[in-house]
Amino acid sequence: MEEAATAELERLQIEILRRISDLESSILPQPPSLPADESETVTRLSAILRSGGVKDFSFKRVAPDYYDWPLESRRDVLGAASVDHLCKSIVLVNTQASSNILDCSDRNNSKYYVVVVQYTARFNADAVKNFLYSLNEGKIPKKRFNLRLAPEETSIKLTGFEHNAVTCIGMKTDIPVILDEAITKLRPDSFWLGGGEIDLKLGVRTSDFLDFVKPFIVPCS
Repeated sequence: MEEAATAELERLQIEILRRISDLESSILPQPPSLPADESETVTRLSAILRSGGVKDFSFKRVAPDYYDWPLESRRDVLGAASVDHLCKSIVLVNTQASSNILDCSDRNNSKYYVVVVQYTARFNADAVKNFLYSLNEGKIPKKRFNLRLAPEETSIKLTGFEHNAVTCIGMKTDIPVILDEAITKLRPDSFWLGGGEIDLKLGVRTSDFLDFVKPFIVPCS
């Protein structure tokens, strides 16, 4: 009798684990899912992700008027878990950096940063300013940090991606990445961001993203 009960409990546990796995797979397909019309961008970024050990990612082609849609419609077409799982990458420039800071060679005191934030959040530039000041242990005056949205032409030159296509995967320049802490708390453990083309989106497991990109994690919303 006891053995039968134990066997039934094990069967139920296995079934629960299977359902959890199916649910996760429905949110972010595994193995990687690619659009039927796989483009050069998809091929290139997929190779970069795989070479970095990222296996759980998905590309999704969206309609040309995608950015005119409400967040709820974008969520639905991507199959995202919530509107909070929809994120964007923006290029920031430190307008008050010292005259000798011209590029991204110093990760802790870079001229440019890419920040990944949720569409539902309000970006807090002062939080990033305070973070960078602390990161440099107060050795650089706080007035030397003033993060502003980089001009579009600068963003394109640095990343190689157009407006609404920016992603922090496969950029022309190795720009340090800052990920809003709120994204790391999302459940399920995944999010969507730009995919390198205006009508292309990339879904990725958050833990894989952290391991590969190694962003600064900052509460900046």
